[in-house]
Amino acid sequence: MKVSDILNSKGGTTYRISPEATVREAMDEINSKKIGALLVEAEGTLRGIVTERDIFRLLHKYADDSTTAFNSRIKDIMTTNVVIGLPDDDIDMVEALMTNNRFRHLPIMDGKKIAGIISIGDIVKTMAKNLQIENRYLKDYITGKYPG
Repeated sequence: MKVSDILNSKGGTTYRISPEATVREAMDEINSKKIGALLVEAEGTLRGIVTERDIFRLLHKYADDSTTAFNSRIKDIMTTNVVIGLPDDDIDMVEALMTNNRFRHLPIMDGKKIAGIISIGDIVKTMAKNLQIENRYLKDYITGKYPG
């Protein structure tokens, strides 16, 4: 199975934010959309990614000064050295990449265009669904539901 299969099943919505946006704006977007990360985009180019963890670290740093934390700019807390995936990448390879490097969200690029983002949760759901289908076919085979 390929990354493009997950993107096709999720639909094409990818949430993005400007590097000049505030942390408060990012928090509002993440909370209202019930997502874990936003792609940071400027002038049509992927500049980074900001996650719940990035925001949590900032809030922890400024625990006694929430105004400074909330008014901080995304460009100051985002991850800029972003690992990306490609639509033709194999799901097993992407899962290993995310697990070994300890991140949960992977932007997917199709050339210079953002194709989407997948999470480790998307991968787990896909793998679980495939196991359920395989399990059903094996049970049907063992119980003789197939002629032959």
